[in-house]
Amino acid sequence: MEQDRELVKRCVGGDDAAWETLLRSHTRKIFNLCYRFTGRSSEAEDLTQEVFIKVFQTLQSYDEAQGAFATWLNRVARNHLVDHYRRTKKDRVTSSLEDDAGVMVERPDSGPAPSGRVESREQREWLQAGLNQLSPDLREAVILRDLSDLDYEEIAAVLGVPQGTVKSRINRGRLELARVLKRMEGMEGQK
Repeated sequence: MEQDRELVKRCVGGDDAAWETLLRSHTRKIFNLCYRFTGRSSEAEDLTQEVFIKVFQTLQSYDEAQGAFATWLNRVARNHLVDHYRRTKKDRVTSSLEDDAGVMVERPDSGPAPSGRVESREQREWLQAGLNQLSPDLREAVILRDLSDLDYEEIAAVLGVPQGTVKSRINRGRLELARVLKRMEGMEGQK
């Protein structure tokens, strides 16, 4: 956190190396957040770039008295994702994981055996398919808590809603996700 504050100050002062360091330390988290919202790696890559362009353009507006840089960054990303969702709502028919079959969000350097990697990929795709069926409000709350590991206070700041609303959305989202995944499991068993 302290490192982020120092990097932000240096970035605002025009230090390109500080910007590169800030990018490297936060790109994976923002990409994963974008991927969880879209379910498509190419779209997540584009959105990640757009988020960081927006961050670069508005970095001077970050106020450390308002919270951690990571919280502010998540709020900027979330707002961009919501705007993107609204802009593309008419164009979107359904999300399709087949477009990105085989995408690995986290790539371990030396990981499990090939069969373990296949199982892991299938589990991520199955989870993503379930998340895609949640309403945007529930999906973003679950993603921010369970996949981005933000605490309730940070999520409330990112979403701009009270902590009670955050807790409610997370609870409802988890319950709905469990129902969706159970339904998907039943459909898979019928094949």
